[in-house]
Amino acid sequence: MKHCGALMLAASSAFGATTPPPTSLFGVTMNPGNGSLSVPLQIVILLTLLTLLPAVIMSITPFLRIVIVLHFLRQALGTQTVPSNQVMLGISLFLTMLIVQPVALDMYHQGWEPLQKNEISSEQAFDAAAKPLKTFLLRYAREKDVKLFVEISHAAPPRTPADLELRLLIPAYILSELKAGFQIGAVLFMPFLIIDLVVASVTLSIGMIQLPPVMISAPFKILLFVLADGWNLVIGSLLKGFYA
Repeated sequence: MKHCGALMLAASSAFGATTPPPTSLFGVTMNPGNGSLSVPLQIVILLTLLTLLPAVIMSITPFLRIVIVLHFLRQALGTQTVPSNQVMLGISLFLTMLIVQPVALDMYHQGWEPLQKNEISSEQAFDAAAKPLKTFLLRYAREKDVKLFVEISHAAPPRTPADLELRLLIPAYILSELKAGFQIGAVLFMPFLIIDLVVASVTLSIGMIQLPPVMISAPFKILLFVLADGWNLVIGSLLKGFYA
């Protein structure tokens, strides 16, 4: 028994000696230098940041505007569950991937690739990857919204738009996209609202009080949307708004 215990102890110590601690994650080498965080702590921080990825996709991409417009469209048509939430999110996600693909590739080539090759530090990689993102956000963030967050944060006014920090540019972009989404949604509501008003006035004039006007107007609204090729118009207008 003593010999078996000694052999097991020797094997475990040899295994521990030949198994190095993790030094990389997703192809990025984690090299703790003097005064920097340890490798396990760096991995924990990176995994924690990855949990914020869904919020990033929903907030600082065209996903925000697209999903708002599709929600307003469904409400205007009067189809409460068609298309379903899963379908709406799927359409929004794939359209977002189509729009942001060039930006994501620029961020990958300028930030991630040099970091994988250990050519730059993580701070330099973040600054390099932030440049294409800033360019994209500045195209759609309104100056009024940017000024609002600069004043609220008491930050120094930037000399050029490129000098804006992401902590100010991201909320300004979100506010601008919310405004754009609601504007498009209001325009989508108008033709369907007219149909509801006409149907409601007709049903009341002929005394059809017990039958809800929504049940009568819904087929007309769907028919109008299909005849006008509504999906092509709505999706095409959304994409053209980002490619213009």
